[in-house]
Amino acid sequence: MLIFGHRFIPSETLYHIEDTDAIVHTPPGATLLVVFDEKHLDLIGYLRENDLPFALDVGTVKELVFGENLGARYLLVEETLAKSAQKIAETYLFDAKILCRIGDESRIEAMAFEGVDGVICPEGIVKVIG
Repeated sequence: MLIFGHRFIPSETLYHIEDTDAIVHTPPGATLLVVFDEKHLDLIGYLRENDLPFALDVGTVKELVFGENLGARYLLVEETLAKSAQKIAETYLFDAKILCRIGDESRIEAMAFEGVDGVICPEGIVKVIG
């Protein structure tokens, strides 16, 4: 199980961006986080065209499937979607890893029992303004 943003575990940080201008304020090779939304399709296209690693924050199964097809490295989901998202990812052999957003480390165990690829604590995400 992957654990992002926990004080015990050194891990990759995701950099939440909303436009291409914010990219220059992120470290080289950083994984960029975008909230899946139709208005961000140009941004996602830019990331893909430039081979920049990215994660998508998705809220529905349809967005989850789109995220995999768009080439996201990670798909972030809320806890209510985590188990279903993981089952879909395993059924269709997703390359992307499913990360469940958690607010409290006590949820790590629950997500482990659900078989979710990983969890991300709030400290694992840095908001970047362009």
